[in-house]
Amino acid sequence: MLVEITLIVTAAKLFFMPLYRSTDFEVHRNWLAVTNNRTIDQWYYDETSEWTLDYPPFFAWLEYGLSHIAKVFDPEMVKLENLNYASDMTVLFQRLSVIVLDFVFIYGTKSCSQLLNEGNLLVFILLVTNPGLLMVDHIHFQYNGFLFGILLLSISNMITSNFIATAFWFAVLLNFKHIFLYVAPVYVVYMLRAYCFTVSSNDGVHTPWYSFSLTNLIKLALTVISVFCLSFGPFIDQLPQVFSRLFPFKRGLCHAYWAPNFWALYNIADKILQKLCLKFGIPVAITEASMTGGLVQEFEHAVLPTITPSIAFAITAISMIPALIKLWHLGADRGYRCLSFVRCLTLCATCAFMFGWHVHEKAILMILIPLSFLSVLGDIDCNLFLFISVVGNYSLFPLLYPKNLLSIKIFILLTHIAIAFCYIPALYELIRIKPHKKRGFMILPGLKRFQSLYLYGFMAVCIYENSIHTFLGFDKTLPFLPLMITSVYCALGVCYFWFYYYYYFLTFNLSRVPTLMTSRSAQYEKKVT
Repeated sequence: MLVEITLIVTAAKLFFMPLYRSTDFEVHRNWLAVTNNRTIDQWYYDETSEWTLDYPPFFAWLEYGLSHIAKVFDPEMVKLENLNYASDMTVLFQRLSVIVLDFVFIYGTKSCSQLLNEGNLLVFILLVTNPGLLMVDHIHFQYNGFLFGILLLSISNMITSNFIATAFWFAVLLNFKHIFLYVAPVYVVYMLRAYCFTVSSNDGVHTPWYSFSLTNLIKLALTVISVFCLSFGPFIDQLPQVFSRLFPFKRGLCHAYWAPNFWALYNIADKILQKLCLKFGIPVAITEASMTGGLVQEFEHAVLPTITPSIAFAITAISMIPALIKLWHLGADRGYRCLSFVRCLTLCATCAFMFGWHVHEKAILMILIPLSFLSVLGDIDCNLFLFISVVGNYSLFPLLYPKNLLSIKIFILLTHIAIAFCYIPALYELIRIKPHKKRGFMILPGLKRFQSLYLYGFMAVCIYENSIHTFLGFDKTLPFLPLMITSVYCALGVCYFWFYYYYYFLTFNLSRVPTLMTSRSAQYEKKVT
């Protein structure tokens, strides 16, 4: 069955080949040319194109390897001077490269789903058909799938207590794309408590410091350091330049209004306060509406305090601390700690998405991927996955802005949530399986009344964006209003998810543990959620 599902999804990806592609297509074509034509010491200095290399070394080496295959398809593809080059063979090669690398994601999905007793096939389907990945990688164009495949490999090794393999895969992941640094504290805290301390806590609170294993710590450190040395070793003489490319803090707080996080609400609040101040004659700085212009640049708020990278970093770190402390204590219980690890991973990814600097809307996938695995392992996880999967995937719709893609976006989203809403609640005895009506509208399976009501609001948002906005003529005077509405409405849902999931994690009781792990993870007892 897994093979059949993989073939069906791969066939769908092939049909997406001729569709719209973003500037990221040219970004990666240029990186092929840079790594193929420049020597290693010039990779992170080349400025032939505005799309300079800004991923860690492992990704640069991947582009270097792909460039040699690319020359077979079309030698013109890897010429530095051929900016915005997109021949048919170039499109074919780059689309195929994403599809082939996706088999790493499929393998990672299989490695995680096979740990489940019930819902293993369902989790596999939910992951390989994730609408966000399909839209971002196979239409918009990026290489996210294989990265999440490596993430899932690290998670599956963590669940089976293969800590050295976990450290290896996560270190490899960081050297492919450094955005996963956001969840690195979760790995550090969990492996310190679960691997470097060899004795469980008697009360789940106090740490048996006498059981600390320096040997285990050295094993982890050597594994991680070896990977980083292999990655950054060839660039040791140019580390400042490499890091300046990896961490470009001048890009501004937000990627316009696109990322539906706390800062989207912060920005719109600042705009509203600015208008109110001007209306009532209160002196206030007048700023250009650059935040609604779809541009990526630095921006100063008019009324609310302007956020700097250090402030965003501090808020992000502080927001994670309670979850990491809870994980430390839960990690003391060898019976249920792995489940806590994946939940904390999801939660800290949400903290980073909520408060991080220049968060891209595609980062929502860091929440949706691990939560897909958790959706069959707890009733609250199920409830919030059903909710946030709609919110998160819809928030990616603005990436595919051409009107002819609307039906495709809606189809793949509705297909995915139909599978999720139909089959996931059926795993839980305490959740209604069939939709039921209350006060005039249908409550969706597995959701609460107000959650369903909020999700129904997306129909109004979609209708306004694609019909009413143009009908009223606002497409000429307020062209980015639909983008702002999408971001703000989705941000409300993401904030709700963050509060709810944080409360759930902090108040998690070990007596409420699910029963769906296989004997391969014997630490999970079989209980009814």
